[in-house]
Amino acid sequence: MKHKHIIKSVIPGSIADQMGVCSGDKLLSINEMEIEDVFDYHYCINDEEIIVVIEKPDGEEWELEIEKEYEEDLGIEFEQGLMDEYRSCCNKCMFCFIDQMPKGMRDTLYFKDDDSRLSFLQGNYVTLTNMSDHDIDRIIRYHLEPINISFHTTNPELRCRMLHNRFAGEALKKAERLYRNGILMNGQIVLCKGVNDGPELDRSIRDLSQYLPCLQSVSVVPVGLTKYRDGLYPLEPFTSEDAKKVLRVIHQWQDRLFEQYGIHFIHAGDEWYILAGEEVPEETRYDGYLQLENGVGMLRLLQDEFQAGLERLQPDDISRKVSIATGKLAYPYIRDMADRLMQRCSGTKVHVYAIRNDFFGEQITVSGLITGQDLVSQLKDQELGTRLLLPCNMFRSEEDVFLDDMTLEQVGDALQVRTNIVKSSGQDLIDAILGK
Repeated sequence: MKHKHIIKSVIPGSIADQMGVCSGDKLLSINEMEIEDVFDYHYCINDEEIIVVIEKPDGEEWELEIEKEYEEDLGIEFEQGLMDEYRSCCNKCMFCFIDQMPKGMRDTLYFKDDDSRLSFLQGNYVTLTNMSDHDIDRIIRYHLEPINISFHTTNPELRCRMLHNRFAGEALKKAERLYRNGILMNGQIVLCKGVNDGPELDRSIRDLSQYLPCLQSVSVVPVGLTKYRDGLYPLEPFTSEDAKKVLRVIHQWQDRLFEQYGIHFIHAGDEWYILAGEEVPEETRYDGYLQLENGVGMLRLLQDEFQAGLERLQPDDISRKVSIATGKLAYPYIRDMADRLMQRCSGTKVHVYAIRNDFFGEQITVSGLITGQDLVSQLKDQELGTRLLLPCNMFRSEEDVFLDDMTLEQVGDALQVRTNIVKSSGQDLIDAILGK
């Protein structure tokens, strides 16, 4: 069956608009090639001369011969962003966060994606188990990179057990193909106590380092455990002593690999340092912050940006009273930064509150999983000043909705305070506190 991609809209004045393409038309082919998804489409429209076949709503087919600049866009937006259905995950990982969520949340939060195309478009991590040889061929052909891969372990038998998928070990061979064809990769390991830590972690780092320099970085993050784990694999939280052992393994490998390759390669998520009671490393240890979205180096970058902004700041004594809500993980760092800003601006008072995660359970300490109802219940009797500042990672991308579907406006109304979303940089934090 031929793929027919419905056109949602056409940019006025674009090439497609000038050629008579309209909303509701269907794209059939480009240069006689059937278009499977968004990657085929962008690859095919790069040429300066292309032939596009469109089906009009009445079934008539138009063949459009187009001359344009190299890589110039046609100005078409499709109903489906991928121009194809999203691929759901075929694994049942012992550490899957979605399996640990309560019932009654919005449907989209329960969808498990394992779509390699989202790795390139949104930075998602994929396990490779959902990818065919055809998918790998296309990545190599189009030289799509970097691809983000959830390795978790390089022990094939253990990987099958962790992902609860008998093909999970065999899927690791796809990374070998990507490496042989020079495709850049980033990796992650979700560490589970007593499962893939200790000697297994050491083995995984050793095996993955063989993919350098194509595999640019690998992050190690602790498994997130909510209070909704009935019937799931009995995982235990890491202790402070466990975290110190994990960091020793990672630091030893960092030193060894830096001496050999000039990069540190393997990186520990910020949570390990906080749990171990150790200071997060200096900027140079993060190789350019390749794993920020995985919580690797976020605190170091925030601190350094804040300090740079503070040094540029002209002191004042203007009266301000604001509050900041954050997760327990980042609280000591935000508290320290607020104290330093108050010393520089004598009229400024900042109340910083660490929000306990009652919704998912106290083991969850990151601000990105805080709900509106936890904010309201824990801040309703607190001094909040004229504005409540909330980090942007508490919200859906480009929206003002929390995980529990409460809105920013609802939280502000419930607490009777003006609420502001703060972007992620240290300078943004300074500007938000000062009301700039």
